[in-house]
Amino acid sequence: MSLQFESDGTPFVIWAEHKIKLEKMPITEDFYVKKARSELRETPENIENGLKDLRNLLKNESNLFIPIDDDEFLLKFLRPSKFYAESAFKRIQAYYKFRLSHKDYCQDLYPSSIRVAFDHSIISILSPRDQEGRRIMFVESGERWNPRDVPLREVFRGVQLGLEAAMVEPRTQVCGVVVVLDMKGLSFTQIMQFTPSFAKMVVDWIQDCIPIRLKGVHIVNQPYIFNMLFAIFKPFLRQKLRSRIHFHGYDKKSLLKHIHEDALMKRVGGSLPDDEISGEVLWKMLYHYEDNLKRSDSYGYISNNNK
Repeated sequence: MSLQFESDGTPFVIWAEHKIKLEKMPITEDFYVKKARSELRETPENIENGLKDLRNLLKNESNLFIPIDDDEFLLKFLRPSKFYAESAFKRIQAYYKFRLSHKDYCQDLYPSSIRVAFDHSIISILSPRDQEGRRIMFVESGERWNPRDVPLREVFRGVQLGLEAAMVEPRTQVCGVVVVLDMKGLSFTQIMQFTPSFAKMVVDWIQDCIPIRLKGVHIVNQPYIFNMLFAIFKPFLRQKLRSRIHFHGYDKKSLLKHIHEDALMKRVGGSLPDDEISGEVLWKMLYHYEDNLKRSDSYGYISNNNK
């Protein structure tokens, strides 16, 4: 399975009769337009007012370097905030303050700097959207993950890069993301990589910082010792996120109650072939957007004197 290119140079891959690519085009289909209106208050008037009000708020954040005249960039934060400018402003502040406070995890978030997690096919966002239009991120957290080959830091950086790419898709901004964590083969050695401080950092990033609609986290094939790992994260979870975490164990039908089989591989109960798109192909697709991701990586607070 290899990368192909549209006439305009956009990379894509064909998998099980699906053409999969980063979908940067504007929303025009009724399904997405109606969902944006009903769930996110997205109307021409709210778009115009949200952009204007958010720009006014950002003008006073003098030490924050972002493209405030770029509508597409601001919509990335306005949509998950349902076009409430104040909420989008707070999300922007939190997002870039997090990146400033955790430089070891967040600097150089572009493909040429992040590869090892993809080489080992630990992370994938290349699958068809589910029945709700959501982008699916698969993370192999069990037998495929050897911490000696792929440190936990690089797994988190790979997840960030994958979501950074998905965040530019208007369809994903509207419909959100679901994450499937495959814990088959999870070992005590892997659990020992996690600390309470790391767990708090990740949960804070999910709950308060990243501008994306996380619609569900699905844990599959988890062994009994997974309870030890979840216990590290549980104290930091607020009710909203906790209610969106689902534990399926080895019950494949349980996952299908949330995600249609057309968007899942056979090994987790779906109908897609198990010879999935490799992490190497995903990395090559992301590398096509290296310059754009480098530009995004350059945004942020220019000093520690932020408010």
